[in-house]
Amino acid sequence: MRDSGSMSVLVVFVGGAITAALTVAVLPVLGDLVDRQEARSAADAAALAGVVGGRGSSARLASANGGELVSWSRSGRQVTVRVRVGDQVVIARATDEP
Repeated sequence: MRDSGSMSVLVVFVGGAITAALTVAVLPVLGDLVDRQEARSAADAAALAGVVGGRGSSARLASANGGELVSWSRSGRQVTVRVRVGDQVVIARATDEP
């Protein structure tokens, strides 16, 4: 009697284990990338809102986009904001100059 096909079962199990290990290793990195992109979007929106509406508008837009306004400053016609999403902090600047 021959045990044909038993090696295929072993290969499937080993392949599944490797795939699971790689998925677990990559998930934290992907989470950070998503947080970074959300922070970038929230910071851009907050900076643009701050040019017209001031700090309050920046804070509202950052919050509406899933972020938290960490700092806000105005220098002349330029607004600079720092926004946090998760562990990611992003700086964005906006101005109403031509």
